[in-house]
Amino acid sequence: MSFIRDTLMVFRRQERLALRNPAWVIIGLMQPILYLALFGPLLTRLPAATLGTTGNAYKFFVPGLLIQLGLFGSTFVGFAIISDWRAGVIERFRVTPVSRLAIMAGRVLRDVVTLVVQAAVLVLVGVAFGLRAPVAAVFIGFGFIVLVAVGLASVSYATGLLVKSEDSFAPLVNTVVVPLLLLSGIFLPMTLGPGWLQGVARISPFRYIIDAMREAYQGQYFNTIMVEGIAVAAGMAVLFLWLGSRVFVRENA
Repeated sequence: MSFIRDTLMVFRRQERLALRNPAWVIIGLMQPILYLALFGPLLTRLPAATLGTTGNAYKFFVPGLLIQLGLFGSTFVGFAIISDWRAGVIERFRVTPVSRLAIMAGRVLRDVVTLVVQAAVLVLVGVAFGLRAPVAAVFIGFGFIVLVAVGLASVSYATGLLVKSEDSFAPLVNTVVVPLLLLSGIFLPMTLGPGWLQGVARISPFRYIIDAMREAYQGQYFNTIMVEGIAVAAGMAVLFLWLGSRVFVRENA
């Protein structure tokens, strides 16, 4: 019970800080909305069979943008922990009886809530552009967002706490995230690329997650693609949460 209480305390503190300065939340949402408005219409010119949709290109594009939102919204949260470490916030927490793991869990919970709200707004904007998807698929997509956010935010905080420098953290994150983003098929179907590129794309875990979300948006909930996506998302969340927890407990011992 102490862990839950401490987690909620840290969550409330982080949420208040975010509400005092909502600019970053809005900025984080603007990029996928711009892609939706400026890039989405181009996909409507591609054959429906190429996109794997039932005549609605936004069923292909919106799931990818949701994962892009989760990817960037979670991997860059490590900047905040570096700032708190430099300001002495982490040091002050160390001399309190607050659970060391709760210091990370409360932050991750805040990030999850923020991303789910942003995802809901993005879906509503997508509907305005012509997205038509089952309600169940939308909630399944939110579930994938939660798993992605939990895993990536945990490892991002751990990485930030290890490097303790924005100059090192930024290039490190970009080096990892950009190739994974390009190989995940967010903007265009990977089937349009040559065979070697499709093979390389299989190393990106987000490829499986996005494919599963697109299946759900088409109303397909029980097939191999969905099982693969759920397994990858859940496995990644558990692994990264475990790694992040170990680093956080060790660094705050």
